[in-house]
Amino acid sequence: MTSPGVITSSAAHTEAATKIYGSGDTQVVALDGVDVSFERGRFSAIMGPSGSGKSTLMHCMAGLDTLTSGRTWIGDVDLTTLGERGLTELRRDRIGFVFQAYNLIPTLDALENITLPLDLAGRTPDAAWLDTVIGTVGLGDRLGHRPNELSGGQQQRVAVARALASRPEIIFADEPTGNLDSRSSGDILRFMRHAVDDLAQTIVMVTHDPAAAAHAHRVVFLADGRVVDELTNPTAQAVLDVMRGMGD
Repeated sequence: MTSPGVITSSAAHTEAATKIYGSGDTQVVALDGVDVSFERGRFSAIMGPSGSGKSTLMHCMAGLDTLTSGRTWIGDVDLTTLGERGLTELRRDRIGFVFQAYNLIPTLDALENITLPLDLAGRTPDAAWLDTVIGTVGLGDRLGHRPNELSGGQQQRVAVARALASRPEIIFADEPTGNLDSRSSGDILRFMRHAVDDLAQTIVMVTHDPAAAAHAHRVVFLADGRVVDELTNPTAQAVLDVMRGMGD
């Protein structure tokens, strides 16, 4: 059932999201009453200075961490009502993840890594969709190679394809180009934008790089655990100007 106030056209949404670590003199307010929504079928970026709460926000929205107070949804599902089993099933069935460190299984080849989440869930891949994803990744001749036989850019393409393979409602990407050179970064970001524009995927990416954020449709800026600004159709220069104004 959809709760009152939920924006059902959004892929992910928070209301008064608050996350506090520690207590007393060591207390840190990582998120301070954040209200934000990310639309379906859009590529969104989250930016902010170090310690602004951007990774905490993504982790809480993705069900990898829990809020101290407030609420967060994936579609019409309120994560704060779910137990650990429910969160595990939600992450498995409705969310894709891309991490800076790739997180590929070294003993599996590229194709096995791409289909691993589906295999673990006991689901058969949609053959036509898998072919589309593999074709988009552009690694058709590398599918039998293990991660140590692939470049960093190729490994990250496998990681993005793995996130796409199960057709999740939303993909969360945490600094997905942080370990890549500028050429590989550009390839990955264009691939992610293509996945949104042409494959109807939804991606929310945390990044510190204005050039990376410029590939998104929208950038949300955090500072001190609060949303302080946003840009639509951003350019790298416009993002940089906002960040400079925030003192980063």
